Amino acid sequence: MAAAISLDQLYSRPGFMLRRAHQIAVGIFVEECGAFGLTPPQHSALVILDECPGIDQATLARAIGFDRATVGQVVRGLERRRLVKRVGCPTDRRRKVLDLTRAGRALMRRASRAAARTSQRLLAPLPTGERRHFVALLLKLTNELNESSRYPVSPLSAHARAANER
Repeated sequence: MAAAISLDQLYSRPGFMLRRAHQIAVGIFVEECGAFGLTPPQHSALVILDECPGIDQATLARAIGFDRATVGQVVRGLERRRLVKRVGCPTDRRRKVLDLTRAGRALMRRASRAAARTSQRLLAPLPTGERRHFVALLLKLTNELNESSRYPVSPLSAHARAANER
């Protein structure tokens, strides 16, 4: 009985290649940032909170495209390490917002070069002239198909302004 698809077809499927690229990206991130004890989701959360202090956990989840339960685990882990703190919202006592601690900001500064090396290594196989185009194509693909995701990314700028104005 013949296979429904050939191995070449499998290995050239966009979804298969994107999954492999993600595995490679995570592997490189762990190599570069492992000394800081950061995972990619933790790093994403720290970057968001550094740029937009005072957002709530649900907004953070939408900003990085994760479900609320996963972001809850990420935030709890960062809190245990005293990198993030939950504080009461000044205008709504029922609401808790997130802020980086001094230790969180210091870790971000120390890890910034390692995180930048991750991107450099991921793009290194491409000729310099193709790197910007490749990133632009990834951005187009993710923006156009965002709503097809189980957890679409909701651009932070609108959420952050609303959260910080409350």
